[in-house]
Amino acid sequence: MGISMNEKIILSVENLDITFRTNAGNVHAIRGVNFDLPAGKTLALVGESGSGKSVTMKAVAGLLDDNATINSGKIFYRQADGNVIDLLTLSKKNLRRTINGQQIAMIFQDPMTSLDPTMRIGEQIAETILLHKKISTSDANKRAVELLQLVGLNEPEKRVKNYPHQLSGGQRQRVVIAIALSCEPKILICDEPTTALDVTIQARILDLIQDLQAKMGLSVIFITHDLGVVARVADFVKVMYAGKIIEAGTVDEIFFDPRHPYTWGLLSAMPDLETNDDRLYSIPGSPPNLLHEPKGDAFAARNQFAMKIDEREEPPMFQISETHFAATWLLHPDAPKVEMPAQLRERLARARKAANLQ
Repeated sequence: MGISMNEKIILSVENLDITFRTNAGNVHAIRGVNFDLPAGKTLALVGESGSGKSVTMKAVAGLLDDNATINSGKIFYRQADGNVIDLLTLSKKNLRRTINGQQIAMIFQDPMTSLDPTMRIGEQIAETILLHKKISTSDANKRAVELLQLVGLNEPEKRVKNYPHQLSGGQRQRVVIAIALSCEPKILICDEPTTALDVTIQARILDLIQDLQAKMGLSVIFITHDLGVVARVADFVKVMYAGKIIEAGTVDEIFFDPRHPYTWGLLSAMPDLETNDDRLYSIPGSPPNLLHEPKGDAFAARNQFAMKIDEREEPPMFQISETHFAATWLLHPDAPKVEMPAQLRERLARARKAANLQ
């Protein structure tokens, strides 16, 4: 008997809690993470380095390191036949055989770490296809050419014979995308896929992913610290801090009506070409050391609006709209009224005006 889950949701993470064993002690890296991925949509996980974005997605993809312990949680995935399974109940062998690559694929930040420098490009794509599908080597090689054409590489018949070092960074990332799509997955996880590329190539790769999403009906998860990328590709956004989701909403809600002071800080740190100020804002302080469980609100020490309760109690998720939630005591009915910094409000107003004009 299948598990009940909304038909519009393809992936649902519930109360995910992960600890890593280290020489210094146990690091409580993920602390009760919850989110849904609607079918055919793009979800962005954003936050500073170490916030838990990549760890969360590695748990989904079954790629956690051996020193990781999943303390609790469920990861429900709706298969093409409608059946829902908890990915955390599958063995690593079964996950690789039935899910990884075939139904959920992942693209990493640096294509050179994903590609084998000793193998030709076509061989690497064909190898992935042969691993998961009952197909002849000849047909797998033909499919490799088709995939390179799909991701926009010129002269794909020649490119299959190239080694990774013979391609540019943007071309290598297209190859990585081709490998990820080789078995026609339903979910594509992109972990900082354009960080190592220059701005022009980055834009082309983002356009490519969106085009492929439309053509193949993909559901996409973007892991990034770059809010410019988020604004360009996302439908929904989850803001992570110290292993928890602290704000969630549609891309418009997060960009034009953010409610958590941490989100205000992230947005303020975005470069703004409309101002004459050459200084780039950064959030003061550092994230907490998760070797020691934070008491109260983990962001309190960096929050200029923190109250005494922030030092004692962790805030719940307050609901702002049907889709917008934020975990900050500033949203409590008895809290003093605090608004986002005026400079950020002006920036967001300009951005909204520009968006409406397009």
